[in-house]
Amino acid sequence: MAAPASGAPADRMPADRMPTDRAAAVRAALRTLVARNGFHGASMSAVAREAGVATGTAYTHYASKDDLVLAAYRETKTALGAAVTAGLKQDVPAAERFRTLWLACYRYLEANPENAQFLLQVEHSPYRAAAHGSVLADGNDPLVAQAAVPEIAARLLPLPLDVIYELSFSPAVRLAAGGAELTGDQLDEIADACWRAVSRPGVDPAFHRTTAVRSTGHWNLV
Repeated sequence: MAAPASGAPADRMPADRMPTDRAAAVRAALRTLVARNGFHGASMSAVAREAGVATGTAYTHYASKDDLVLAAYRETKTALGAAVTAGLKQDVPAAERFRTLWLACYRYLEANPENAQFLLQVEHSPYRAAAHGSVLADGNDPLVAQAAVPEIAARLLPLPLDVIYELSFSPAVRLAAGGAELTGDQLDEIADACWRAVSRPGVDPAFHRTTAVRSTGHWNLV
């Protein structure tokens, strides 16, 4: 059996996890390295090694690291949105819909911590504004589409979109990335707290666990 090539990283992405599409392999490698080491440990040459391709191949698909980061971010957000909205009931009150989406977001990222860690790294990097803008320009994020539902959009609090995101879904990303151990009841309470943080006061029967009146409103996600 041939010895491993000199300088090959021992913890390179396993072959059975590598996408057959080279561009997809490069995006997956970037996510892995950023989640593991942050952006400083994810040069184009390091990404190419992780993906098992030549550095020139990585540049063939992405002209720069910036382009690669934005492509990987859009792909990650689209996959998250598709998983979170799969099977979502359309005829439920806005508050109940938000809770369902929030819990699904947390559970998906809990099951895919590398994605959560990558998203968190982007959120705390200079790429943040460009990444959010690229998702909005792309128009393919299912969660963003949920924010445009008239019943929800009509109740959006008059806050900047980044603030709405930080108060609503960003906590789910941070908790999943950190591997927090939470009970189902605790997750419900956190989801409800995020809802109250971005919603207008009101009454929603779906949110009456006790006789206390809960808040209703809507949310948005950048």
